[in-house]
Amino acid sequence: MLTENGSLQLQDFTDRNFQEAFTQVTEGVWHVSGLGHSNAVVLEGNTGVILIDTLDTLERGEKLLHFIREKTGKEVKTVIFTHSHPDHRGGAGAFLGSAPEIIAFAPKTPALEGSELLQQIQNRRGSRQFGYTLTDEENISQGIGRREGVVYGEHRAFTAPSTVYQEDSVSREIDGILLEMARLPGETDDQICVWLPQKRVLCCGDNYYGCFPNFYAIRGGQYRDLSAWKKSIDALLAYPADYLLPGHTSVIYGNDNIREVLGNFRDVINYILTKTLEGMNEGKSQEELAAEIRLPEQYAVLPYLGEFYGCVEWTVRAVYTAYLGWFDGNPTHLHPLAPKKYTEKMTALIGGKRKVFRAAAEAFEAQEYQWCLELCDLLLTNDDTDKETRRLKAEALDRMAEYETSANGRHYYKECAKELR
Repeated sequence: MLTENGSLQLQDFTDRNFQEAFTQVTEGVWHVSGLGHSNAVVLEGNTGVILIDTLDTLERGEKLLHFIREKTGKEVKTVIFTHSHPDHRGGAGAFLGSAPEIIAFAPKTPALEGSELLQQIQNRRGSRQFGYTLTDEENISQGIGRREGVVYGEHRAFTAPSTVYQEDSVSREIDGILLEMARLPGETDDQICVWLPQKRVLCCGDNYYGCFPNFYAIRGGQYRDLSAWKKSIDALLAYPADYLLPGHTSVIYGNDNIREVLGNFRDVINYILTKTLEGMNEGKSQEELAAEIRLPEQYAVLPYLGEFYGCVEWTVRAVYTAYLGWFDGNPTHLHPLAPKKYTEKMTALIGGKRKVFRAAAEAFEAQEYQWCLELCDLLLTNDDTDKETRRLKAEALDRMAEYETSANGRHYYKECAKELR
């Protein structure tokens, strides 16, 4: 979301939420936050420890192991991955000395065939999204946690699970602890929750965290089904939890509080999905809907729905594309001019390259940074080596970054500005 002092809002959110904390939420249950990019949950069993998620790097996993031994005097005998994102499983190698069973669930819907051919572009865009080349001062935050350890030369140590469930739910007793594990697609199709009925503890992975979620990742990826995600929140609400332990951000205490927060979270998903589909049915374009759909004030003021990671506008675009595809219904767009041909004609119509550049520079001086970017792109489409235009676009990107509340959007602006210089 673009707003005045967006980067300052992101800084404040980060300072309030991502301090290192080892919290004993109830007897035998610790919630570990701020040690890695993601959280971990430590469950003390009769003879060993069950660890839910392992942080993002080997080095951080080793610090977590030290904490576990200090608090419990026991070794990790079981590891459960809430989902397959590397920030939740990258520290697994630190726990192999005790030969734990490692549990995961298969995705509800497999990835599109051939997705592995997109690794180069997704890695490049992923680096921009997470701001991997930025300094700590430029980066501020990764939106839902402190920066990943790989930025500081640490190493991922993922270990493949030894037990992979195909079912939607599995109940087990492990080392004296009753566990119910249920596959609840949301941010990923292999996302699960872990319910401890004896302790009324619910570990929800990344289906909820304390800011607006990443319904669409700007690094690129398959559609994250809002309807399925909403149903998963309903499933979480069915548990009589007194403690909600998310994969990012802090613990939520008390059943009434949990129900209020998850209820608002579900209602926001439903609002965006419904408003987008209604607008599509009225014939509105993706651009129109992305510009007009915003969170109602009753939700926008809630601290756990700030757009510090995902963004409403990106969500609307994702829904539109998922349901109707790329075509907006305007026949002009069935066979548009090729980008270079279009920019040649538009630049000539405006009055030539120098006039376009002057207009872009004037837009920059008037603080109309988005218009400046669009004019720069007219010039760069035909000549991406134009140093003067690249420099102006980079400056405009840096200025846009200061308005952006989403860590992902901020990083993308600043990373691309660096690439242009």
